[in-house]
Amino acid sequence: MLISRLLIVLAASCVMIETATAQQYVDLLKDKSLSQWMLPNGEDVASGWTFDADGTLHLSGKGDNIITREDFGDFDLWFEYRISAKGNSGIKYRVQKYGNSWLGCEYQIQDDAAFPNLSAEHYTASLYDLFDITSPVLKRNYLNADQFSVGRIVVQNHRIRHWMNGNLIIDERDDSQRFTDAVTNSKFKNQEGFGKNQSGKLMLTDHGSEVWYRNVYIRRLDGRPAVR
Repeated sequence: MLISRLLIVLAASCVMIETATAQQYVDLLKDKSLSQWMLPNGEDVASGWTFDADGTLHLSGKGDNIITREDFGDFDLWFEYRISAKGNSGIKYRVQKYGNSWLGCEYQIQDDAAFPNLSAEHYTASLYDLFDITSPVLKRNYLNADQFSVGRIVVQNHRIRHWMNGNLIIDERDDSQRFTDAVTNSKFKNQEGFGKNQSGKLMLTDHGSEVWYRNVYIRRLDGRPAVR
């Protein structure tokens, strides 16, 4: 049943990808290239992040976090991802520099079953360390390691949403008291204004685990009608 649901979601994502040009999506892995990405120090990506024969971006070994060369404000990001057994990674967005660290809100990616004692705001597709998966049913549906899942992040008009395999996981507002309280109670409490900035870079994190990405498409939503 899980495989059938995943195939349906993957089919839907393929339709989205085929119409990406018409909808003004940008392929962030176009031509199996990392030309749109760089290391946080501004240098080109030289190791760790490579492309498999089928065009999938694969982090194996030390590659460091990588960030987009461009900043994004409101956006709609689609991607497919796979994490290794006992692995931990994530996609950060609206990333900016806080002191010596590049930080931003994060779509968590990990082998959930390998970390049964973590709190729910660390499950895959959670808004890392801030908000957990709100559905009791979804809390029991761990991400399966070594199997591709479909993710989506929409940030628009202060509203933040995360999806996993077609399921809406997170729906929060960064201008709410609830968001402010969540930051205050998180590891980011000493980072002034964390998560409130309205633009920043995307980041693919290196937490020492193998991770794979493919079909990574983004479109800008600044000034556009609200996305459902």
